[in-house]
Amino acid sequence: MQTIWLTGAEWLAVLRIGLGLWWLESWRHKDKKGWFERGTGIAWAKSVADEHRWSFVQGGFTAVVAPRPKLMAYIVVYAELALGLGLTVGLLTPVALVGGLLLNLLYLVLMIHDWAEQGQNAMMALISLVALFAMSWQAWSLDNLWGLFL
Repeated sequence: MQTIWLTGAEWLAVLRIGLGLWWLESWRHKDKKGWFERGTGIAWAKSVADEHRWSFVQGGFTAVVAPRPKLMAYIVVYAELALGLGLTVGLLTPVALVGGLLLNLLYLVLMIHDWAEQGQNAMMALISLVALFAMSWQAWSLDNLWGLFL
């Protein structure tokens, strides 16, 4: 269906690419030396989990993240890079959209406190959901070019 300037599939690709660029910006602005060498990102997350209103968050952090902080720092930082690249070029798009949705939901739950900015995570999760169910890889994507996920 042709809409103003672009087709519906192309507008969905714009949404997907914008989300990918958002993830790339999240990766770009991270202090990687701080995350990898000093553990600043994981230390901050620990301080949030320790004071979280839901006990399962602290328990989950203690069981999963605390025993392996360096590994988790690499996972978080490079997950954001992988999501950004995958969504921007449209490679394994459904996988990237589900991964991004899960990561944003994890961020939402971790930072549920009133002081945390939740608009970005909520909007990124919503865009992931819309882009997934609307099959945003149908235009301007390597998935479409290679005939994946038809």
